[in-house]
Amino acid sequence: MQLIKNLVDTLRCSDGVGLSAPQIGNLKRVLVYEYKKPKNSTDKTPDLPLTVLINPEIIKTSAKTEISEEGCLSFPNMFGQVERFKKITVQTLGINNKEIKFEAKNLEARIIQHELDHLDGILFVDRLINPKQIYTYQI
Repeated sequence: MQLIKNLVDTLRCSDGVGLSAPQIGNLKRVLVYEYKKPKNSTDKTPDLPLTVLINPEIIKTSAKTEISEEGCLSFPNMFGQVERFKKITVQTLGINNKEIKFEAKNLEARIIQHELDHLDGILFVDRLINPKQIYTYQI
């Protein structure tokens, strides 16, 4: 499917961890994500393989939430603190059009929630803990 190829290519070219179809001008309910630690990184976050979700929905959330930094390819170099569920259960179609259900936690859960928001017309800036505390990093 060309849409999925475009999403993956854009995600990788942009050095992001997640991307949804609306971000590239397509209103289909499709998202992709992938996380690979930089070489020589001391980051203990596990890598996430390239994953494609079609018509995803969260069917269960944990009681525990976590506040952490988020950014977005739609707002380059802007960051803020967002509260998200630590663990979610997702029901979706996979790339082979078979229904799957899985549990995601920590970074994977955060990415899915962020990208699902895009599918619903919500941006991370709409969810900031303190909208006056958006920031950038100097490179």
